[in-house]
Amino acid sequence: MTDPTDAGLIVSLRGLTRDGRLLFLTRVLRMYSYGALAVVLVLYLASLGLDPLTIGAILTLSLIGDTLISLWLTTNADRLGRRRVLIAGATLMAIAGVAFALTSVVALLILAATIGVISPTGNEVGPFLAVEQAALSETTPDVRRTATFAWYNLAGYVATAFGALSAGVATQVLIDAGWADVNAYRAIVVGYAALGLLIGLTVSFVGAEVEPPRPAASADSGVRRRLGLGRSKAIVARLSGLFAIDAFAGGFVPQALMAYWFHLQFGVPPAALGALFFAANLLAAVSSLSAAGIAARIGLINTMVFTHLPSNVLLILVPFMPTLPLAVVCLLARYALSQMDVPTRQSYVMAVVDPDERSAAAGVTGVARTTGAAISPSISAPLIANAAFAGAPFVIAGGLKIVYDLLLFAAFRAHPAPGEAAAAKA
Repeated sequence: MTDPTDAGLIVSLRGLTRDGRLLFLTRVLRMYSYGALAVVLVLYLASLGLDPLTIGAILTLSLIGDTLISLWLTTNADRLGRRRVLIAGATLMAIAGVAFALTSVVALLILAATIGVISPTGNEVGPFLAVEQAALSETTPDVRRTATFAWYNLAGYVATAFGALSAGVATQVLIDAGWADVNAYRAIVVGYAALGLLIGLTVSFVGAEVEPPRPAASADSGVRRRLGLGRSKAIVARLSGLFAIDAFAGGFVPQALMAYWFHLQFGVPPAALGALFFAANLLAAVSSLSAAGIAARIGLINTMVFTHLPSNVLLILVPFMPTLPLAVVCLLARYALSQMDVPTRQSYVMAVVDPDERSAAAGVTGVARTTGAAISPSISAPLIANAAFAGAPFVIAGGLKIVYDLLLFAAFRAHPAPGEAAAAKA
């Protein structure tokens, strides 16, 4: 068997093209802004006087809006141009941030959440991830794809960690300086909008090499025009259904609601929340990077399943911990394992579809995940705010994720990515 490091952790990083480096930069800027917003978003909405049910509805509608917009953008990205779609997404980020900063009217907040790009989870939303995965695949040899995605995800998690830390520290400093809580949180929202504009500017420097090859006309061209998919429809549909289950489970405990839970249960202040999720996302970064080496030894599907299962058990245990330190230990241990499935999942999807269907495949599977995650916050936000049921979202999330892992293993263990079997024997 080949040494996993030869499969490319160092080589893949050094081998990034100029366009690859720019795509990494947009990922860093975006995930920094998502991490910052996730720490304060629910606290900001609560400081505006919104009740938990309304907050949950806003979080859900933000994800539903992202889903609908992303579905259209990503399934048409290979036709419209990947760079144009990324700029459109960045513009929607800026619009949503400005709207949230300027109004406390619930109807306007819901409208901005629905048509803009707001991340209540600290994770990817909008069209970015799908289009960037496809674009990176154009500039990266197949043998280095998993390792490149591992670095890509590591960059995102580190950026999310620093975003969370920055937001926590900044809001605490502003509050200590005499700012009203709502104004301190609003400052982070304004920063989110500004970073959206910067992301759009960065994308404008990406070259045409990231665009897809033009497919030859075929009998399924009509299907491609509607969905962006041809021969890959069946496997994308199966994967999308499973990913939706996983995301629905994760939506019960997005980072914003986790921060809210720690604040309610243990009185954790904003600066400490920022530090907590800084550490959690750094552990997620290490977790993501280690996935490439593990996948080279045991395969993409096995890595996705067998690293994910123990992390879900740890998630279930968090609300049963009697003290803050024990709850933090459980959460951090969970983050140390939970993200190994992400680059492997992304690499698997890119490997099993045609090159000219990659944006659409990543978009459809991403939309399935966003759809699944959109439903859960409206259920879990009122539960977390109720002392008697505050731990239920953790248990529901962990249990459903375990179901997802078992279903994924049963469905795809006999279907490795093209080239995996040959690489394992090399």
